[in-house]
Amino acid sequence: MQKQNSCVICSKLDFVIYFSHTPTKIGLEVSADKTKYMVMSRDQNAGRIQSVRIDNCTFERVEEFKYLVTTLTDQNCIAEEIKSRLRSGNACYHSVQKLLSSRLLSKNVKIKIYRTIILPVVLYGCETLSLTLREERKLRVFENMVLRRIFGPTRDEVTAEWRRLHNEELNDLYCSPNIVWVIKSRKMRWAGHVARMGEERGCIGSWWGN
Repeated sequence: MQKQNSCVICSKLDFVIYFSHTPTKIGLEVSADKTKYMVMSRDQNAGRIQSVRIDNCTFERVEEFKYLVTTLTDQNCIAEEIKSRLRSGNACYHSVQKLLSSRLLSKNVKIKIYRTIILPVVLYGCETLSLTLREERKLRVFENMVLRRIFGPTRDEVTAEWRRLHNEELNDLYCSPNIVWVIKSRKMRWAGHVARMGEERGCIGSWWGN
């Protein structure tokens, strides 16, 4: 196992060397300060080298970094990414909170605000998310919070007191698919796009693990 891991690490280092030398042929230069590398493996001992030195440049190893607004970790953990998405969604929600509470706007307009302003922030790149039940629950809690702001409280028929809507009542009022269903639908659509691609495309190799 140690020898196999070493071979994998060496192959990755060869790629880094190739990557660092190739741009100079076309007049580009790799910035060592901005270039990092990460070892993605379930093996905790894989790639113990903390930094790689090539020529006069040192490339730092990191445990996570952001790429195209997506947080990637060396353990391929999705929990941090979901937290980051929900923080961005909460910031977007608070920016339009007054609109969602306004009596001048209809419920349909408020739902459109949610679906066109808040939801895209949370669902950016969701086709690649591998959700667990815990993450699905967090997403549903966030969506229910927004929907409660949109639909407001209701008067209890028995006690005649105002109370907040239950989850089942929110599902009945919100006629559109919930956030988890939207993610699964987009993942299936993306899988269909990948399946129809030609074999020369890089996505096919990643899809089948080649």
